[in-house]
Amino acid sequence: MGLRTTTALVVAGTALVATLIGLLVHQRTAEDQRANAARAIDAKLVDAVSEYASGTDTGALINPPDLPTALREAVTDRPVRATYLGDPKGSAAPVMWAATRSDGDIIALRRSYAPQARALADLDRVLLGSGATVTALGCVLGTVVAIGLGRRIGASARTAQRIADGDLTARVRPRGNDEIARLGAAVNTMADALSARLEAERRVTADIAHELRTPVAGLVTAVGLLPPGRPTELVRGGVDTLRNLVEDVLEVARLDVPGVERAQREEVQLSALAQRAAGLAGGDVEVRVVHEAVVETDPRRVERILANLITNAHRHGAPPVVVEADGAAVRVRDQGPGFPEDLLAQGPQRFRTGARERGTGIGLGLTIVDGQARVLGAEVRYENPTEGGAQATLDLGPGAAGSPPDC
Repeated sequence: MGLRTTTALVVAGTALVATLIGLLVHQRTAEDQRANAARAIDAKLVDAVSEYASGTDTGALINPPDLPTALREAVTDRPVRATYLGDPKGSAAPVMWAATRSDGDIIALRRSYAPQARALADLDRVLLGSGATVTALGCVLGTVVAIGLGRRIGASARTAQRIADGDLTARVRPRGNDEIARLGAAVNTMADALSARLEAERRVTADIAHELRTPVAGLVTAVGLLPPGRPTELVRGGVDTLRNLVEDVLEVARLDVPGVERAQREEVQLSALAQRAAGLAGGDVEVRVVHEAVVETDPRRVERILANLITNAHRHGAPPVVVEADGAAVRVRDQGPGFPEDLLAQGPQRFRTGARERGTGIGLGLTIVDGQARVLGAEVRYENPTEGGAQATLDLGPGAAGSPPDC
């Protein structure tokens, strides 16, 4: 439920409470008016009965024919004084009656109840007008407050989303000292802490990788001096893996720093980049051209992205591996078990592989893919098609797509 809806419900509840209070005031006022009018006319009736008993003309009604039936029966059955509020036939004004029995006759008084009715009607108009005015003002004020609070909360939410998307320079501008301002300050504090931790992690990673480059280079040189044989091949394979790991870690560290890596753009044929990437990745790869296009991009980074996607398909998927160049997009498909659910939901994470089982790779390949795509301003999408397998799509965007080459 949104903030505006909640505010509207609160205002509606307030209006309902105001209506109930108005009804209670109306009912209590009507009862008080009736009780006061009954006491006044009853006192007059007592005087009229005394004067009637002494033979004085009191102006009271003796055995009136238009006496309400309910009042006539009440004073006939018992020797009591009674009052009755009713509407005389043919008259729109209410009338208050008082009657009692004396020496076999019914003595009655009749007084107009119009002043009390007018006073009650005036009170109803005041209650209705004030209630409507207060409700309208409450609605306007509640809407204005809700809009203001909604905008502030929305700004904080958008900033938090930008931070979650990787923009660690985004900050909230808190205003005031209320809870929303404290929320914005907390988001800024979180962003500062997150930025500091990521920077520390990046520096440690880069420092370790730099420190490893020299001994790894020595290992590569030493392996070249070993005699041929199976042991040498195993050592050479391990050293190559270690060298590639160090280079990948350094590349990730550079990609983590905004502005360090910049794309060198030029117009190239996308299908040619796909062919070269397939050659770099090695293995059995089928390259298909659905729609030929010339794009303006950084060829080296595109080849790096596609080579990593193809390598990931070979390592964690199953043949056949197919690369399709379709305009400004390139799709890499395999027929393996598909991407894990956590990768589809959260995207690639370093030191977590794209495999469903542990123990194969360290998960830097797809991290590099996403980092290079950010440098290019491109988008990489991961999905598991309904027909099976896994599919990764590099979309260089409409701004990168050019016209087909001249024949």
